[in-house]
Amino acid sequence: MSTVDGVIREDTLGLDAIYVQAKKWAVERTVGPRVIREFIGALHDVEATKGAFITTSSFSSESRELARRRRIVLLDGLELAGRMVDASVGVTPFRSYELKRIDEDYFEDSD
Repeated sequence: MSTVDGVIREDTLGLDAIYVQAKKWAVERTVGPRVIREFIGALHDVEATKGAFITTSSFSSESRELARRRRIVLLDGLELAGRMVDASVGVTPFRSYELKRIDEDYFEDSD
């Protein structure tokens, strides 16, 4: 049976929460519907109304459909990596570029 790995409290009183399941799986492994059903059972056990399932791998189409019907957010490895980059979590800047454009106002006649 699946368990909940963590809880995100959406308000300071803890009245609204998102329950999280996380799996660090190899890229070639796919999260199937059985795993999502187990997570749904774990959500039911804690009387949760919101859930997020995060994996370093990917989800099958059946898993995606099941999660959609149960309002469970899925984050696969690609989306997780993108969000980590956007939030600067677990990444180090490697190279940056400065792009310049012509300032048209600079060249306008000021009569």
